[in-house]
Amino acid sequence: MQTTTGYHRIWLLMFGAFLGLCLLKFGNPVILARQLPPPQSWDELWNHPWPPSWSWTGLFLLTALALPLLGSGFRWRRIPLPHLLWIPAVAWFAWQWVAHASTVDATLGGMTLAQFTGVLACYFLGAALVSNASALRWALIGLIVALCICLMRAATQRWVEFPADHALLVEGQRTGWTNFPPAIVETMRREGTIVNTNGVDVANPMILLKLERGRVHGTLVYPNALAGAVLLLLPLALVTIATVTQDQRTSIRVSALGTLGLLGLGGLVWSGSKSGWLIALGMVAIGLLRFPWGRRWASIAIPVVLVLGLAAFGLRFERYFRQGATSVGARMDYWRAAVQATSERPLTGTGPGTFQRPYARLKSPEAEMARLVHNDFLEQFSDSGVPGGIAYLVWILAWLLRSGRRALAGTDTLWFAVALGCTAWLCQGLTEFALYVPALAWTAFLLIGATSAAVESTPSPIPHPITAP
Repeated sequence: MQTTTGYHRIWLLMFGAFLGLCLLKFGNPVILARQLPPPQSWDELWNHPWPPSWSWTGLFLLTALALPLLGSGFRWRRIPLPHLLWIPAVAWFAWQWVAHASTVDATLGGMTLAQFTGVLACYFLGAALVSNASALRWALIGLIVALCICLMRAATQRWVEFPADHALLVEGQRTGWTNFPPAIVETMRREGTIVNTNGVDVANPMILLKLERGRVHGTLVYPNALAGAVLLLLPLALVTIATVTQDQRTSIRVSALGTLGLLGLGGLVWSGSKSGWLIALGMVAIGLLRFPWGRRWASIAIPVVLVLGLAAFGLRFERYFRQGATSVGARMDYWRAAVQATSERPLTGTGPGTFQRPYARLKSPEAEMARLVHNDFLEQFSDSGVPGGIAYLVWILAWLLRSGRRALAGTDTLWFAVALGCTAWLCQGLTEFALYVPALAWTAFLLIGATSAAVESTPSPIPHPITAP
């Protein structure tokens, strides 16, 4: 069992704060690095996302600062990971370099390799240094603060920013853009916010539609990424807050849990993520099984929750399905192209992070362009061939069926929450590209590694119950 020394705690605080910063500033896929220049002013530094290369520098420095902890007593030799939880991970990462040797785009491949280096580093750092409850709580401080900021930003977008921006654009269009300074109007033209239709400058209808729909994204690249952050971190954050406040007055405890829970639920619903909604229902069903009310009551409560949740899902997205579920059709085209790209280059694929190159050639004529497969598992096959895809699949399945399953079935509520969030996040990876987003992937694999070592180091996790408020 790990013990947390003073230096260890300082490192955990720093690493948690760094991952929290990633959630706020590094929420874009790394392959967009060329579209994310360094900020040129204090305003841009505060309000804009930062270049992914800055996150690589930060992770490198924090990994270097971990070396004294890793070297102390040769701690790395005592990481209790069975072969299936580290050999496929190392094999997957090694094969990425093999695939990169024959990549169709070395620039995209280099960015992706830096991201995957972070994934593997976070996995083993989690297993080595964050594999007990005390260490995890120190690392969670910065992450939970950042999650709250992200969710508050999402709420502000929903109720303030998007309605105000929509009204401003409509008013600008009505008045011939006289309510904006000429320099701002010119910038809006360059950025595509204003388009010319039949000789008249109008607000871009796609932007107006986006603002009308009100799909929030918080501090991340787009709404489904926010849903992924909620699925990954909200269970863990709620359990941590419940534990920290268990000696406080009931009103304080209920206020803290209720505020965070409502913000998280609101962020998930306002993101408009269909897969996120369905995965969350599964998480609630699994969570209900842990309540001490017996299987009889659980067998009643779970079907009721699922029926109500699915009914709400149908009502919430009725218009989406009536219009043909366009995003489902788009993903089917991405996946078809990924399979075809794999069949064309089955050994090494097209190179890490390069799906956009074969897709430009293989996509259906009516399909919009995409940079990523929107399926982290298929993308491994397309980008690094069958060996890379199988290695990643074996790694994830081994974790789900061994460490994840044991944590979900165990008595420790903290590690249950970690495993529940990580399992949900991995499931969302069947329809998204979070593996390529530093804010999500690095946090997830730190937690996955920590869970692996925590569960494997003890046959029966130490109970860590939550007292109801």
